[in-house]
Amino acid sequence: MEQRIGSSSQPLTGAGFDPAFIPGLTPPASGEDAGPKQAADAAAEPGEPEESEEPEPAAPEAGEEPASSEEEAGPDGPVFEASDFRARIVADHRGVRMRLDDQECEFRWDEIAAVETELPRFGKLFTVTVHTPDRRWYPIEILAGSRSLHKEWDAQLDQVLDAYFDDTAGEQQED
Repeated sequence: MEQRIGSSSQPLTGAGFDPAFIPGLTPPASGEDAGPKQAADAAAEPGEPEESEEPEPAAPEAGEEPASSEEEAGPDGPVFEASDFRARIVADHRGVRMRLDDQECEFRWDEIAAVETELPRFGKLFTVTVHTPDRRWYPIEILAGSRSLHKEWDAQLDQVLDAYFDDTAGEQQED
C-alpha cells in the first residue's frame, strides 16, 4: 500500500484568500499605469540633461550665520544615553529622543510634562516614560546588560532632568 507524504488537501481559492479573485477589486498589473517618475522619464527627451530630484541645500541668508559645530554638539551639560539591540533613548540639551526598531520620536523640553522611570524588582528591563501635557504617554523599555546599570542610568537621567527640565513652566500655566 502506498502512502502520500505531505498534505492531501488542495489549496483554497476564492475572495477570502485572494482579493484579486474579484475582478475590479485590485488595479490591473499592466504597464499602462505608469507612476509619476516613469511619466517624467518618458517626457524627458534623450538630448536633454536629467534634472536632479533632490532639493539643493538652502544657502544662509545675508544676516544669518551657518550653524556651527558647537551648536550641533550642544553645551557641555549632562547627557543620558541608553540602548540595547532594539531600543535607544537619548536625553540632552535638545530634549528626549527615543527609537524602537525603525520608529523614532523626539520631544523638546517644552513639550514634556513629566518623565517617569521604572526600576523593575526582577528582570533587566529599564522603563522610561515621557508624559506630554495633553495626557499622552510614550514608554520605552531598554534591556540592561546587568541589573547594576539600572541605578546608574536612573542617576544619569536625574542629572539631565535637573539640568534641563523646567517643571515650573507647567505650574505657571495652570495658575
